Amino acid sequence: MPSQFARITPTLRMFDVRKAREFYLDFLGFKVDFEHRFEPDLPLYMGISLGSAVLHLSEHYGGCSPGARIIIETTGLADYQAGLLAKRYGYARPGLERQPWGATTMTVTDPFFNWLVFSEEDGNAV
Repeated sequence: MPSQFARITPTLRMFDVRKAREFYLDFLGFKVDFEHRFEPDLPLYMGISLGSAVLHLSEHYGGCSPGARIIIETTGLADYQAGLLAKRYGYARPGLERQPWGATTMTVTDPFFNWLVFSEEDGNAV
């Protein structure tokens, strides 16, 4: 049987659960799918999603490094960006950028130096 491949789920490093929740849940609008700790005082491993975009966030040392850049394919990017700006989040005012490869992007850096690039193909872009 030929191989098949499905969704990719990146794991991003986080250092502060409160800041992660503020950024990913309150600002970007993700929801928590699960949380796991081996014991109450050990690091958190958390799954979050926004529509079909799924991310894992980890406090575990050595599980992943900060500084990742991920691209999230998006539709309705201008509307999403306007909603983010309306929240007046104190640490980000993301803008839209037309790219020469036929997309509009919006880059947001999380509190742990990971870059999330929301990208909309020109066929759907405004």
